[in-house]
Amino acid sequence: MTDATRRGRGRDDQAVLVVAGLADLAVSTLGSAVGAVRGLLRRSDTADLVREAEQDLQARGRLALERCSNVPPAHLEVLARHVRGRRAADGVDD
Repeated sequence: MTDATRRGRGRDDQAVLVVAGLADLAVSTLGSAVGAVRGLLRRSDTADLVREAEQDLQARGRLALERCSNVPPAHLEVLARHVRGRRAADGVDD
């Protein structure tokens, strides 16, 4: 081993290795994705798969919107409803 190898690589060398690793990962991932798309295109039920995927995406979108837009009622409003319910159960008018 040389002194440079024992001390570790320079920052430039490390950056090059990281970029090369990311590029290799991207190429292999892209290759897998292309293979999966080719497999899907060969299927006879592609239209059904697309329709199901569209329905799944719509359901996910609906859930996401509901999760973001659903604001819980104010604390005092919850207490007021609780009191009104107990009064109604006890037969007391407001």
